[in-house]
Amino acid sequence: MKTLVRPGTTLFPSLPSLLEDFFNRDWVDSTLAKSNFSATLPAVNVRETNDNFIIDVAAPGMKRDDFKVELDNNVLTISSHQEEKQDESTETGNYTRRKFNYQSFRRSFTLPENKVEGEKISARYVDGILHINAPKKEEAKVKPIKQIAIG
Repeated sequence: MKTLVRPGTTLFPSLPSLLEDFFNRDWVDSTLAKSNFSATLPAVNVRETNDNFIIDVAAPGMKRDDFKVELDNNVLTISSHQEEKQDESTETGNYTRRKFNYQSFRRSFTLPENKVEGEKISARYVDGILHINAPKKEEAKVKPIKQIAIG
């Protein structure tokens, strides 16, 4: 005699669904794994005006020297590496506690081809936000409507 088991049911209905989730979860695509990977990525806002592309990176607690902004062809890359070490030692010099903290991220943005003046891109870090300004070339700007006089 064959036993029929309905798909989606467990062999042990008395076990909590937590154990079932543990064994049936796709760990590569889990919400927990995604939150761990994105925890070090700062929030980014990208805006386009008629004159500029503006990128704001929220990275509080960092220093201006922790950032590196590079332009390679049309790819703007923002990266940061922050390293913190704390040592607490006894009077004899033996370490009783040593803490290390490393934080880094790297974000890349492809800028529109032949529309940005790469030599004029500027960046400044104020109040925990890295502001990057990429000016557009004159030919990339939207021209206002020109009224033509009829003679």
